[in-house]
Amino acid sequence: MTFSLCMIVKNEAEILRRCLDPIRDLMDEIIIVDTGSTDDTKKIAKEYTDKVYDFEWNDDFSAARNYAFSFATCDYIYSADADEVIDEKNVERFRQLKEALLPEVEIVQMYYTNQLEANTTYNYDRELRPKLYKRLRTPLWEDPLHEAVRIKPVIFDSNVEIKHCPVSVHSGRDFSIFRKIIKKDGDISNHLARMYARELFISGSDEDFLEAKDFFRRRMDKDSEEELVLMAACVVIKCARLLDDTSLMLLASSRALASEHTPSEAVFELGEYYRGRRNYKEACMWYYNAAFETEPLLNLKYHDSYPYLGLHISYVIMGDRENAARFANYAKDLR
Repeated sequence: MTFSLCMIVKNEAEILRRCLDPIRDLMDEIIIVDTGSTDDTKKIAKEYTDKVYDFEWNDDFSAARNYAFSFATCDYIYSADADEVIDEKNVERFRQLKEALLPEVEIVQMYYTNQLEANTTYNYDRELRPKLYKRLRTPLWEDPLHEAVRIKPVIFDSNVEIKHCPVSVHSGRDFSIFRKIIKKDGDISNHLARMYARELFISGSDEDFLEAKDFFRRRMDKDSEEELVLMAACVVIKCARLLDDTSLMLLASSRALASEHTPSEAVFELGEYYRGRRNYKEACMWYYNAAFETEPLLNLKYHDSYPYLGLHISYVIMGDRENAARFANYAKDLR
């Protein structure tokens, strides 16, 4: 099979060679779409391919990726990002995959790793992601009777591992795009709502939360899916604490606590709320609940390091040295 590598880039001069050098010999063509670089990204890209194109950035990653895909001519398209790294062991796995790939496979998944260290919007360090796509899919009828066209793609889970190694955080850019879409369309998809909430709890500032308050307040009432309601409630609870809005805190926390799957983020924020009121005993109860009696929905740290530090600080203030030391040690044991 032949492979087209397609990627979109912007100001990736620092890391583009790191991404392309290991895999350039695996690709039959390389297509790079630049979305407005002001550094040497395009110059470096032309060292690897003469198929370098410009795309006028419009805050739409899908449009840019579709534009890159439109130039592909090979059997399969490999979608890469400049902050990805494939080591020698996995380059060999990739080579073996290329040699053995069967034409009926339409999507190949690869392991995306290093997620937690990279401070991304995911609560796991290693996950399968679709990375290689058959460029042209042939519709096929199935079953000898009551025949129907196969809808689900044939997916193969490979053993190739890709390290995600970003050198900067893009949350500011992402929050701006989220707000722009909401202002234009009034809403965003459920998928984007989940990503917005996750990104807030991983890298959002207090100002980012407050700018998202009205949107998630509406979603908290609108959504029927429990997970989306809980995510929205977590955002609103934190906003209520930041605004010292007791009425809003009561409303949002009631939504979260009524669920059998109350998130750690919600009860941690209640701990923060009571610590801000110097009710340290009550704060400790909620911090303990976050660490030991609930599960995180948006950010793993709300289940361990954050409540451990909250417990440590509260016990220090209350003069309980034994418990203060205990939770300080819990926090130290984490990476």
